[in-house]
Amino acid sequence: MPAWASRPTVPVSAPAAVPEQSRGEHTHSEPPAPGIVARGVVERTSVRGQVLDALRAALVSGDLAPGEVYSGPALGERFGVSATPVREAMQQLAREGAVEVVPNRGFRVTRRSDRELAELAEVRALVEVPVVTRLARTVAPARWAELRPLVRATTAAAVVGDRAGYAEADRVFHRALLAFAGNDQVVRVADDLHRQVGWSTSDLAVDAHQHVVLLDALVAQDCGAVGLLVREHIGG
Repeated sequence: MPAWASRPTVPVSAPAAVPEQSRGEHTHSEPPAPGIVARGVVERTSVRGQVLDALRAALVSGDLAPGEVYSGPALGERFGVSATPVREAMQQLAREGAVEVVPNRGFRVTRRSDRELAELAEVRALVEVPVVTRLARTVAPARWAELRPLVRATTAAAVVGDRAGYAEADRVFHRALLAFAGNDQVVRVADDLHRQVGWSTSDLAVDAHQHVVLLDALVAQDCGAVGLLVREHIGG
């Protein structure tokens, strides 16, 4: 498996936030909790990356709730780091559409409507369905064995109900699948879309089983089935 396909370890399991009333909204402030602690000289980008992983996991699990506002200093205290890497990680999440900036307050977790999720799924299907269907015709069936460990990873996360782990394993699987096309821009665009809708899956077991069926259809080079399965899986 290529190095980029390994799921990064998320060192923080964020506790539920305790709201603090301010200007008619809840801005969350939490007590310190074990988590990301710099030991010696730690690269700033490494800390930011760990915080970003932890925030993404908290978004998937619901520990960071849609519609709520969270401040950089409060989240920094929760994770045992300064506010700077938290703000930098939150800015990345804002670019991905997961949160929005609230001036002088912090960041509000995006609350997506059913219509927005459906629109994102439609766009994602427009990108992935034709690409994967073409791959079913052009990639040697034996090559798909490379994705079996990634499919098993999604199944393992689904079995234990690890939503954060599942979201990351699912993202890695789709990145690896699309990478067969040899088009970095397709992978990047699809990955951005996946991050925006990846935590909306309601039934992990069903979603994971779709990976198994899709991979079997790719091995069989059943292009018609592949197209239908990708569309169903994405929900577009």
